[in-house]
Amino acid sequence: MKKQRNLLAFDLGGSNGRAILGRFDGEKLEMTELHRFENHYIEMNGVFYWDIAYLYDQLKQGLIAFKQGGYGELDSFGIDTWGVDYGLLDKNGHLVGLPRSYRLGVQADIDAVKEKIPADVLYARSGIDTTLTFNTLYQLYRRKREGDAALEVAEKLLLTPDLLGYFLTGAVGAEYSIATTTQLYDPTAKDWDWATIDELELPRHIFPKIDPTGTIRGHLRPELCEELGLNPAAFVAVGSHDTASAVAAIPGKGNFAFCSSGTFSLVGTETEQAVLSDTARDEGISNEGTIQGGFRPLRTIIGLWVIQECRRNWQQAGKNYSWDEIVELAKQAEPLRSVIDMDAPEFYAGGDMVQAIKDFCKRTDQPVPETDGQVARCVYESLALKYRLALEGLERMTGKSIDSMNIVGGGSRNKLLNQMAADATGRPVTTGPVEGAAMGNLLAQAKALGDIADMDALREVVRKSEAVETYQPDPTPEWEAAYQKLTTFLK
Repeated sequence: MKKQRNLLAFDLGGSNGRAILGRFDGEKLEMTELHRFENHYIEMNGVFYWDIAYLYDQLKQGLIAFKQGGYGELDSFGIDTWGVDYGLLDKNGHLVGLPRSYRLGVQADIDAVKEKIPADVLYARSGIDTTLTFNTLYQLYRRKREGDAALEVAEKLLLTPDLLGYFLTGAVGAEYSIATTTQLYDPTAKDWDWATIDELELPRHIFPKIDPTGTIRGHLRPELCEELGLNPAAFVAVGSHDTASAVAAIPGKGNFAFCSSGTFSLVGTETEQAVLSDTARDEGISNEGTIQGGFRPLRTIIGLWVIQECRRNWQQAGKNYSWDEIVELAKQAEPLRSVIDMDAPEFYAGGDMVQAIKDFCKRTDQPVPETDGQVARCVYESLALKYRLALEGLERMTGKSIDSMNIVGGGSRNKLLNQMAADATGRPVTTGPVEGAAMGNLLAQAKALGDIADMDALREVVRKSEAVETYQPDPTPEWEAAYQKLTTFLK
């Protein structure tokens, strides 16, 4: 009988994070949440930052929870987070200022880069949608233009999961899947995009060596082992982009699309090579990395962020709705009354999201949502319609029909949205695992430790370990009319 592994996944998103224990016996994975915490960016003097010291402390709390649980020795741990953001280290290995949040990005950052390098050249080099203001490329060039002191003294750039891993281990590196989110990775050369880096006069030396997913990069620092009473567990560079880990844990077969549903929704498919065609560029496709070293051509959609901000607005007004209560309010509202383009600029930044939705509907001559339930239903239905738009774009790009969609991540808990997704797309929708990113993180650790042979075996473990649910579509003329309405807004 194989030794049972104790694996620990740190899975951080833009709104919360979790430490999840995985106990793997060689066939099935048993998951237990040990620690959960909130995560929000902080505005100071007009700049948005991540509270990295707080996040590091929460990771330590997760390790303490493991120790206190009496599980024995920890074999390994891995970290996955959102993409694109990073911290800078000086020549002494110390953090230079707080890491900035991608929410700071504006169109002027894109325009400045495109004055130097045309959009079609940028896309051909990176395969990443050039219209996304938050890409690391634009963040860095903004700092270069501003003569940012932190960038000038920086010795190394570490993307968020690599930075947190560095704090725990002292080991420096860039994991493949997270590197591909930056718009500074060349999928043809399989290295940093040195041409763009040089043309924008970004310092070459800050970009660390790129590690394949599954690299054992180091071990828990001796000082931390002593402080926390833990063994020097291995640090595995798992699919450090949370979507890469979530997609790894999809149990689907055949020609399916994935949807990682959270603050953003990422809808895509898997390929061995990046798709760099004009069609892919025009569809807004980004080629991000898979844990097996291939690519995930996907479309990024503003996802549950919109309803998260609405909930925050309602809380400020003294209405402390739970998520289940918001779904119930949406269920009671009239269907397909109003539709918004989730990716319109006014929905990207925080603020009075409820009013932004009302203003959009008024401007587009639609009934203005008046009740909280109407607002919530409008958001959920609009997101489901954007899923259809993304799937049809993927079909045009690949020339293949997509038979079904598999939704993973926290958004897959929303059964109303899952059914809307099936109805809007006209395809069966399978949901699960809910903790897809954590499961993919844990199984990538098991694979790195030699307990799982390949991706087929990894996904077989998912099927044995996690129940899934399937929603059958009921496409109606009303859904079709709403979709046609959305496409007119996009034109």
